[in-house]
Amino acid sequence: MVGTAVRAGMALSLVFLAGVAPAARAQTVEEVRPRVDHHIREAEQIIRHFQEVVSADCPRFASRDEWRQYFDGEVEQATLLVAHVEQAWIEAKRVGDDDVRRAAKAPRRRIDEARGALEKLQTCASDNGASFSPLAVWNRIEREVPRRQDAIALPR
Repeated sequence: MVGTAVRAGMALSLVFLAGVAPAARAQTVEEVRPRVDHHIREAEQIIRHFQEVVSADCPRFASRDEWRQYFDGEVEQATLLVAHVEQAWIEAKRVGDDDVRRAAKAPRRRIDEARGALEKLQTCASDNGASFSPLAVWNRIEREVPRRQDAIALPR
């Protein structure tokens, strides 16, 4: 009995030292697809929002603080968009189904619409007496995405 426990412990230690995790239970399309679909729906909703931002006139604000609050909200939306798109892909990789993976990849191509909104917001910032660096904003988004992914990931 003790010998079996020792051997099992040694085997786990060897797996740990080798950097190899024991095989996780394979997930089915039925388990993964709803999770991917959730993130795709959320991403599509944010993409529609950015399409409206681009097509609308620039909002005017009475102060730079009001502008900053609005702008920070738009940056948060862009961060959530990227987080949902990335999370959809992470979920899709858990199953070998090509259709699920294609569905998860589709919104990735639409992230450029958020970049278009950022260009529009740069014009709006100028109209409101403010400015920002698009590169700095994208760097901020990229830094925040992992934290947002943790917040939006569906429980297992």
